Amino acid sequence: MTTLKTESIAALPAAIAVDGRVGSDLTSRAHAEPPHAYRSPFARDAARVLHARAFRRLAGKTQVFTRLPAEGLSDHFRSRLTHTLEVSQISRTVAEALGLNTRLAEALALAHDIGHPPFGHAGERALDRALRGHGLGFDHNLHALRIVTWFEERYPAFRGLNLTLAVREGIVKHSRDYSSAEHPELAEYFLGELPPLEAQLIDLADEIAYLAADLDDGLDSGVIALDQVREAVPLFRGFHDAVLAGYPHAAPKVVVYEALRRMLNALVTDLIGEVRARVTALGATTLAEIRRAPQRLAALSPEMEAARAAAKGFLYASLYNSPGQEQVHEQAEKVVAELFAFLMAEPGLMPEDHQAQIPTEGLARTVADYIAGMTDSYIVQLWQRCGGK
Repeated sequence: MTTLKTESIAALPAAIAVDGRVGSDLTSRAHAEPPHAYRSPFARDAARVLHARAFRRLAGKTQVFTRLPAEGLSDHFRSRLTHTLEVSQISRTVAEALGLNTRLAEALALAHDIGHPPFGHAGERALDRALRGHGLGFDHNLHALRIVTWFEERYPAFRGLNLTLAVREGIVKHSRDYSSAEHPELAEYFLGELPPLEAQLIDLADEIAYLAADLDDGLDSGVIALDQVREAVPLFRGFHDAVLAGYPHAAPKVVVYEALRRMLNALVTDLIGEVRARVTALGATTLAEIRRAPQRLAALSPEMEAARAAAKGFLYASLYNSPGQEQVHEQAEKVVAELFAFLMAEPGLMPEDHQAQIPTEGLARTVADYIAGMTDSYIVQLWQRCGGK
């Protein structure tokens, strides 16, 4: 596979990047604030997310391996927090190479997972299922918006983090589109238009980060074997062969790490090149034209997308849904479902600030909000105190 030099990729037209200057439309906030003496609006947003309690709790939330097993976990496996930092690094790299707003990309990457409940996707499925019984649902993007606009309490002048419009729009739309008919409450986020490229690239940066990281953690854990990866993931095998040839005396683990590094670099390089090519083919020179494009422009090339899909399919079959992990997921979903039922029956078990939300948000949504904020270890402790076994 041809490797494209990122240094040879020209930046996109400057007007395509989101204007991050004070006073531009997308730097507006729900509550007016005076400009900072030396920090841009998006730099302030990134810092606000970084210092939020919801962000810190990501250290105790599942990326792939939950905290349920009695023997505990190696400290070397990724948490949702370390994954987020890896996504942030990739997002900044891509945005800088394309001449986009790196501060906005960083802020969006830092915020992209703060709405996830404990136990990763297993926990999200269970929480959504519980809410469906009350005519509601759980969406981690929309929950993230609730976190940054309401649940975080750090400032005396307003609730929430008072993030810029661009960051709030990106939190909502970075990975999917919402219709105004189904979500009239999101009308201010330009639902009839595509998000800026800074938001579009977050979803691909997320995919790239966890693809390499989950192969790494899966191999380190012993859940998947090197021979399996080589057979099922041609993209990895090609780089692994090259490293073996170039460094025949390197330790096996180091060979794997170098192959994964090269694979990640190839994915990032391809993303940068494909975004540049698609914008050029469209002839777009302004953000307005990006928003009106017939489809999202952040994508991998067809060849690399096929390689990515093959690797992701392998991870689902052999890691995420492996026999051992399925049992862990079932237990995680049981914990979430049973605690939801416990709290619905005894809402007084929730902290007073959550109980105060019941009259306006309803009991089911309030219970879900409380559970979504928990770490893996805390939800198990509370479930056990409530009688869970």
